[in-house]
Amino acid sequence: MRCVTVCAINREGIICVTLLRSYNSRTFNRAIHVIVKRSVTQSIAKALSAIVLLSLLTTGLALVTLLSSQRDAEAINLAGSLRMQSYRMAWDASRQPQNLAHHLTLYQQTLDAPVLQKLDRPWVPREVSARYQRLRAAWPSLQQQLQQGDTVAYQQQVPNYVGEIDRFVLGLQRYTELKMRLVAASSLAGVIAIVVLALMTIRFTRLQVVRPLNALVTASRYVESGNFAFPPLHVEHQNELRVLSHAFSGMAARLHSHYQLLESTVRAKTEDLTQANRTLSLLYDSSQMLTASPLHPALFEAVLTTVLTREKLTAIRLDSDQFQFCAGDAQADGEWQRLPLQQDDQQIGELRWQSAGVTYPNELMRSLAAMLGRAIWIWQAQQQYQQMLLIEERATIARELHDSLAQSLSFLRIQLTLLRRTVDKDDSAAHAIIADFDQALADAYRQLRELLTTFRLTIEQADLVAAMQAMIASLQEKSGAEIHFNYQTGLQSLEAQQQVHVLQIAREALLNAIRHASAQVIRVDYQHSEHGEHLLTITDDGVGMSSTDEPAGHYGLTIMTERAQRLSGNLTIHTQQRGTRVELRFPPQPARSLT
Repeated sequence: MRCVTVCAINREGIICVTLLRSYNSRTFNRAIHVIVKRSVTQSIAKALSAIVLLSLLTTGLALVTLLSSQRDAEAINLAGSLRMQSYRMAWDASRQPQNLAHHLTLYQQTLDAPVLQKLDRPWVPREVSARYQRLRAAWPSLQQQLQQGDTVAYQQQVPNYVGEIDRFVLGLQRYTELKMRLVAASSLAGVIAIVVLALMTIRFTRLQVVRPLNALVTASRYVESGNFAFPPLHVEHQNELRVLSHAFSGMAARLHSHYQLLESTVRAKTEDLTQANRTLSLLYDSSQMLTASPLHPALFEAVLTTVLTREKLTAIRLDSDQFQFCAGDAQADGEWQRLPLQQDDQQIGELRWQSAGVTYPNELMRSLAAMLGRAIWIWQAQQQYQQMLLIEERATIARELHDSLAQSLSFLRIQLTLLRRTVDKDDSAAHAIIADFDQALADAYRQLRELLTTFRLTIEQADLVAAMQAMIASLQEKSGAEIHFNYQTGLQSLEAQQQVHVLQIAREALLNAIRHASAQVIRVDYQHSEHGEHLLTITDDGVGMSSTDEPAGHYGLTIMTERAQRLSGNLTIHTQQRGTRVELRFPPQPARSLT
């Protein structure tokens, strides 16, 4: 069983009938016939049948007429011979009586000829058959006169009888001419009817068959070229071609919908593939950037800038308590979208971004968050490892200094004490020299202790903020100064070497403010600009500095300047009306450039 939908149009609209078509085509054809009220094939078949029937009728009538006219000449000839025979018998009666009997027999045979007797039929004109009957009825009396020898009476009546024969012959002639005119008229009428019917059939075929078929061919070419906006198929009469046109239009509409659905599906798949390709390309480029060189803050900002440019975002940021990277200009009233940066089920930060017109998160941002989260975790692990190596190296140096130089200085101080005891107390010059040596050894020993303290400074878990707070707390315990520490996000993003240099510069500035400036309030401020520049400011309310030139035997300012240069920055000391302000300004840079 198969379902077939047949559509037709009447005055009330389109009628669609769904038929269960079995393999019994007679039932299906009967259903189609019910819908199609005026069949084109039947109309053409009727017209052709009418043409054939007219041809047969005209031809048959002509043939019948011609067949019936085959012996008309014989009948006219025999009828005409009756006149001659009538006069000949008058001659025989008066001159050759011996031939009269024979001529009478011939005349009777001619009068009773079968071709003349066939004139007594319904289709023969009554005038012809009546004149023939009058000839037959008048002949017995004339024959009797001849047989009785009444020649005078016969000769008197023969002219009238011959006149009747003449009228009979004229009737036969007119009857034959009538049949010829009938043949000509029927043939002409048949030809005219056939031509008219043929022209009507041709016109009907052109209007109801050829024109719809041409429209269907044109529509099929439109559909073949993928254009479903073909001219409408209008068929006025309710026939098979109208059903076919509506079926074709319905099929084209369904094909158009399927084609549009296919196009939209292909377009969606293409967009998905394009998006996937763009996502993979961006993730690949980001991965290449993160793996091509050692991890550092500028690298993360470069990745964020790439994502900002490629995805047409307004702003994008990586935020945490230990770092902050950003790209783009954030809108104050813009909505931030967020994704956590996780590693081993632990949140280490947050990815935030602003976009214009695109709602995230999507697979790209999730994958990017996962990649950046792992990269930051690796970067922090690397920082911690480098810091531990640096701390271990400095602790080793501190142990070596303590075990070698510190022991030697202690031994020299012991020997100097013994020397002071052995020298004569009255020798003032010797005691002055010994005092100078003692002061030099004390200064050297103090500087060594400070150096050992510097080397033993630790930065736990690569956290410079905690190290600064611990260093400030230890200095506050040894002095009465009030130290305030204010900072922005960004200190945690420094490399291990950068953190050590910043910590040492801050410690040296604080020690100078405490020892030499006698400061009571000291402020340590850290700022991180949007462009990544770092600014560390140490401000005190001490006595200030009369000169930035370092005294002989002191190297603190020189070491601070060298550390600032290793940070690719500069160190500026400002003497104020009350106190001093030390500014350290340096740009972000990878750890591999620091020594």
